[in-house]
Amino acid sequence: MGIKLSISSLIFLFLSFANFGSVLIDGSPIVPALYVFGDSLFDSGNNNFLPTLAKADFLPYGVNFAKGVTGRFTNGKTVADFIAEFLGLPYAPPCLSIHKSTILTGLNYASGSCGILPETGSRLGKCLNLKEQMDLFEKTVKSDLSGHFKNPNDLAEYLSKSIYIVSVGNNDFLNNYLQPKLYNTSKRYPPPQFAQLLMDDLSHHFKRLYNLGARKIVMFEIGPLGCIPSIAKTQNHSGNCVEGTNQLASIFNDKLRATLANLTFTFQGSLFVLGRANGIGYDAITSPLKYGLEDGSNPCCTTWNNGTSACIPWAKPCFQPNSHFFWDAFHLTESASSVIATGCFNDSAVCIPLNIKKLVQM
Repeated sequence: MGIKLSISSLIFLFLSFANFGSVLIDGSPIVPALYVFGDSLFDSGNNNFLPTLAKADFLPYGVNFAKGVTGRFTNGKTVADFIAEFLGLPYAPPCLSIHKSTILTGLNYASGSCGILPETGSRLGKCLNLKEQMDLFEKTVKSDLSGHFKNPNDLAEYLSKSIYIVSVGNNDFLNNYLQPKLYNTSKRYPPPQFAQLLMDDLSHHFKRLYNLGARKIVMFEIGPLGCIPSIAKTQNHSGNCVEGTNQLASIFNDKLRATLANLTFTFQGSLFVLGRANGIGYDAITSPLKYGLEDGSNPCCTTWNNGTSACIPWAKPCFQPNSHFFWDAFHLTESASSVIATGCFNDSAVCIPLNIKKLVQM
């Protein structure tokens, strides 16, 4: 299923990561800014400022992060953090934490529990759905950034050279379609029609992003949902994963690939890149030793409901977090995020049709 990386390929990726500085210019950032959109896989602390149960503002979240607890739903860095490092940029701060100053190196609009559809995740409290994230980005462009450039052409060049990364759609299944007692979407739509509904909304938001000035957009696939502990540990199945649930993700990802190709064709000067996170994730979960991991099935932190939910506040996590693929029952460890980010930055088989290093140079 998806991408299979050999030991030699993985070593190449990490050697490439070690040498990525060769594309930096005198230690300066290689792009003006990194803008981040999505869900809890990318959230750097926006949910800290929202009335929601979906928060990670307590230990052991952040136990291995240099700044400690920030609201990231992992033990350390996210995929977005690694990509920022590779680009020579600071980590994009949560947009809701910025009130007076204007950040020119990018912002993070991602929000845990939210998705593409406005109702997704609403039962957990307030979150920023994709439309609201785009609203905030529009405010950033029109109200904040515009005053920092001499003329509209300079702003347009800044926006066109910046990188935009998106990870969204997971919760439209986990916190919507797969919860028939709370949401009626699975009763209204067969899987292909539901995936198309998401694609239609996603296309609208990407058109809006393009019209605001974005040109270089990387959208990551949703992961192998049937493998995450919250699903795999609560349903009867054979093997590592619930393959029927994984099929839902595959339907979405297949449509996503076609949608992004069509957007690149439609919008002049745009490049919509597909981040093939699903294949790497599935391979690392089912064959963890290939990636220097020991456990591809169990969360590192002690969670509620016997390994099927979020981390219990202040509970001691496992001794070696980065030997695990999963941090809690939903999210990746820093080491798992590193594999995905490094692959997308350096390998055109992971991010297609071109990796981020090449995207920067276009």
